[in-house]
Amino acid sequence: MSADYPHAGVLGAAFQQRAAQRLGGTDELLERTYPGDPGTRQPVHTVYLPADTFTADTARQWGIRAAESVAGIGVRALGERVAPEGVAPELIDQMVRAVEHKLTTEPIEDLRLDFEDGFGDRGDAEEDEWAVRAARTVAEAVRAGTAPPFIGIRFKCFEAPTRDRGLRTLDLFLTTLVREGGLQEAGMSEDGLPHGLILTLPKVSALEQVEVMVEACEQLENALGLPAGRLRFEVQMETAPMILGPDGTCLIPSMLHRTSGRVEALHYGTYDYSDSLQIAAAYQSMEHPAADHAKAVMQVAVAGTGVRLSDGSTNILPAGDEQQKLGAWRLHARLVRRSLERGYYQGWDLHPAQLPTRFFATYFFYREGFAAAAHRLRVYRSRSVPGIEAADVADEPATARALARFVHRGVLCGAISEQELQEGADIGTQELFALAHPKAAVPAASTTGGN
Repeated sequence: MSADYPHAGVLGAAFQQRAAQRLGGTDELLERTYPGDPGTRQPVHTVYLPADTFTADTARQWGIRAAESVAGIGVRALGERVAPEGVAPELIDQMVRAVEHKLTTEPIEDLRLDFEDGFGDRGDAEEDEWAVRAARTVAEAVRAGTAPPFIGIRFKCFEAPTRDRGLRTLDLFLTTLVREGGLQEAGMSEDGLPHGLILTLPKVSALEQVEVMVEACEQLENALGLPAGRLRFEVQMETAPMILGPDGTCLIPSMLHRTSGRVEALHYGTYDYSDSLQIAAAYQSMEHPAADHAKAVMQVAVAGTGVRLSDGSTNILPAGDEQQKLGAWRLHARLVRRSLERGYYQGWDLHPAQLPTRFFATYFFYREGFAAAAHRLRVYRSRSVPGIEAADVADEPATARALARFVHRGVLCGAISEQELQEGADIGTQELFALAHPKAAVPAASTTGGN
């Protein structure tokens, strides 16, 4: 009997050793396939625009157009109309300043140059030209400091009619970006690619399509001298077989666990998925029961894997008269808030006028819940800190992690400043990160939304 265990038991060292041997493979599998969220910044939205319309000044121009879109009603009035009920006027004032600042400094967080639906079929010669030009323009924007922090392309899907075209556009874009982009000389990236490069594979309906994408990434890395694993990609969840495959199972877990960790996000495609289920056009929506079911399956499938989720878009754009715009803004703000409450921290935006409500809804979500979350974190970390009332909630470690992740996301997107974090929760960013993401390595520095 060990001195560490003075009381006799039935299960001894021999059984513990057998258990360790039997479960060693399981331990390795769990560590490898369920690493948890990395705790890095996730953009709050993705903006899609046709690849041939992108310029190095696109992000700034979208910010200008977004501000112009609310000029008639005023940013303050818009904030009042989309604020949650009961929000204090001083918080609205604070969020107005934050949104105005955001539109002038970082109006787009994630930009996708679209060679799929937004570009169409223009023939090989024209798409070849634009794939090369897009790479050069992205490099120009990165060098000039005008590129959004996350940027990339969506190429055509790997179904038979568009497979060759999709692979060729991917190849031309990346090859040009590495060989001609000049990013190494500009000191922007050691491997010649933007730090926030994102590639998007649309309309996936079979595991084999994702496996081909993995093989393409491996070959491109080898040919272009990129580090192994440098190229990762998003999968757009737009077809019914991704939720229920031909064998009666969901394809997503196999797709994630058999692709060497290259899949970094799943994006829900509202209208393609709705169409695949033959939902009438008038009822296609991010909040249709079929959409909620698909996203719930996606959410369970990626839990613990570190793969991020993004909700889709609404095609009701604030582009009419003031009454139409106000209705569209209220709808957009409500849908953004709805997604956040359900754990989808990213969505798609299709028009500059959607940016104000994207940021209003996002900032209100984190600011509205910050005070309570900060209090509970302080109580959890120390039940006897002077000035804190007796514990009024007994949070478990899992709940404390959830509180910390909520606050950490608020810091990363710019809704909560590091000073406010310290004053409100009595915790620094690195300690907050460690509490929120105990499996991840603490980053050297946080990249926030800058608000």
